Amino acid sequence: MIDISTPAIAAVAAHAILLQRGGRTGGVLRWDAAGNCWRWSDPLTGLLYNWPSAAATATPPAPPATAATVATAGSLRLSESACALAACASGRLLLGQGKRLGLVELPAAGSVARTLQSQVLLTVDAAEPRTAISDGCTDRAGNFVFGTANTASDQRPIGSFYQHSQRHGLRRLALPVVVRAAGIAFSADGTRMVFADGNRILHCTYDADRARVGNVTTFAESDAAVGAAVFDSADCLWSIQGAELVRYDAGGAVLCRIALEGAAPVALAFGGDGLAHLLLLGNDGALYGLPSGLIDSATAGIADTRFDDMAPAVQAVG
Repeated sequence: MIDISTPAIAAVAAHAILLQRGGRTGGVLRWDAAGNCWRWSDPLTGLLYNWPSAAATATPPAPPATAATVATAGSLRLSESACALAACASGRLLLGQGKRLGLVELPAAGSVARTLQSQVLLTVDAAEPRTAISDGCTDRAGNFVFGTANTASDQRPIGSFYQHSQRHGLRRLALPVVVRAAGIAFSADGTRMVFADGNRILHCTYDADRARVGNVTTFAESDAAVGAAVFDSADCLWSIQGAELVRYDAGGAVLCRIALEGAAPVALAFGGDGLAHLLLLGNDGALYGLPSGLIDSATAGIADTRFDDMAPAVQAVG
């Protein structure tokens, strides 16, 4: 077991365990507590996958013994691929699709499969054709915070960050422009936001009610491009950096590095019974776990706050 109570700079090699095959590429990964499953997207095929199924027990099954025994996860087809998602208070899903945020109703178990059409809530940055939503998650108050990326070849920093809620609509966050918004996550108390662009992780103070940010500083830097991130119950940050998984304390000091073999991760999420399982989504669209004993058994995730889609809506300005 890695002792994550003290700093450990050297990376420890670990072979990722294939749990479920998915699509052909990996997008975003989230734990859906109401559906008792991890959900992830495939940007290439426009499919939304889930594991375990709705009929599974509260504790995910043990990892399969060999890759040959792994089946393909259940899937739903979206009208447009999703690059961000969040579970909603109503049971629907909030999706970031291209330049739009929308809501989809999940079909009842046993119903005829159909393409899920989104109820569009807003179009962001409509006058700028180069940008698209690249990352997002709910804050601790149930607002959806997301960022955009420059999808054009010039790769200029024109991406921005926003907060959306039914109560207040779309509000732009006063954060620096980026090439590609990534790694958005919130501390346990919700007063600190982290985000990434390129090889830098930044953090700032965050007021969910007022959609205000301040004191933006560098949290950490990496030799590799920084990807998805999530906080655990100890308020430590887990960050994907190339083929490594890095854990930081609240001050930005490295606690451990895990060099992953057998998977190139693009997203991660705690879930399962007690949020005790940290799973990874590979760039091949498959779902991976970590070897038993690699992470301290006391380490668990923080439950996502569901997006409050039940509040009275206001007309958002894109």
